[in-house]
Amino acid sequence: MSDNQPPKSGDHDAGGASSPPVPPVPPVPPVPPVPPAAPAASGNWERAVLEKLVFATLKEQKSARRWGIFFKSVTLLVIVVALATYMDVSWTGSEETLGRHTALIEIEGAIESEGSGAASVVIPALNKAFSDSGSVAVVLHINSPGGSPVQAGMIVDEMRRLRTGYPSKPLYVVVDEICASGCYYIAAGADRIYVNKASIVGSIGVLMDGFGFAGAMEKVGVERRLLTAGENKGFMDPFSPLTDKHRQYAQSMLDEIHQQFIDVVRSGRGKRLKETPEMFSGLFWTGAKSIDMGLADAYGTVDSVARDVVRAEDIVDYTTHEGLPERVLKKFGAAMGAGAIKSAVESVKPTLR
Repeated sequence: MSDNQPPKSGDHDAGGASSPPVPPVPPVPPVPPVPPAAPAASGNWERAVLEKLVFATLKEQKSARRWGIFFKSVTLLVIVVALATYMDVSWTGSEETLGRHTALIEIEGAIESEGSGAASVVIPALNKAFSDSGSVAVVLHINSPGGSPVQAGMIVDEMRRLRTGYPSKPLYVVVDEICASGCYYIAAGADRIYVNKASIVGSIGVLMDGFGFAGAMEKVGVERRLLTAGENKGFMDPFSPLTDKHRQYAQSMLDEIHQQFIDVVRSGRGKRLKETPEMFSGLFWTGAKSIDMGLADAYGTVDSVARDVVRAEDIVDYTTHEGLPERVLKKFGAAMGAGAIKSAVESVKPTLR
């Protein structure tokens, strides 16, 4: 047996000799290091959401800050304008700085219970202009197609009273584009009337207009149910037929108001008036023709009258201007509904046009 032959197992057990060497265990290969785990996808999503939330909050805060500054500025501006309006602040000067001056009052638009042609607006301005110790004359600058005989009559009555109370202060009227009907009713109460050669002047007459819907109601099959206590309470109802009695009554009322108008013109113009059959018929004329007829006195503007007639070139505006709240409401149409109702109710009022 060769020496290199491994011993048999029987021999090992029998002889009791030492055990043969145990073959070495092959080394275990090293375990490669585990790379760090990548952050979970959920972590990236949460961080992105937080970033967006922070940026959105900052953006919202900046936007809110800008809007806050804007609204504060607007509020401050409104307060300043309101104070200037209601305190009647004069930006051009005062009696102390201007001294002798021509008082100016503007009347623009229809002569009615609201607006610059209302008696409640014109009369306080007249009183303020006449009572001011610095004013040497009062000029009414008028541009109106006419309107209410009641408003015009109240203004003329106050003009007469002030002219009597302040005999040294003349009252002039300067016509712009048009001075017709109720406007001329007012102008006739002044000392002198100045026009442009192309101005429209006159229309000395009265009208009452409206619509009759009685026939239309029958055609559409609608029955008008009008209950009254008083024989004439439904007078001028647009949905009822106009009777001859009511027509005659309305005409007599218009004739009466027309005569009041004529009396004011004759009283105010006096001998300067060159009456013709058509003068009080409701016609109107150019400024040049109105001078020939005695309805006006001469050509002139506010500046030329203040400079050449009054000889006080400094002009102070005494017009009572509309307040800020009213202008804002009208701007946004808040008065639209009230205006529609007013038009429907007042459509049958006598009007100087």
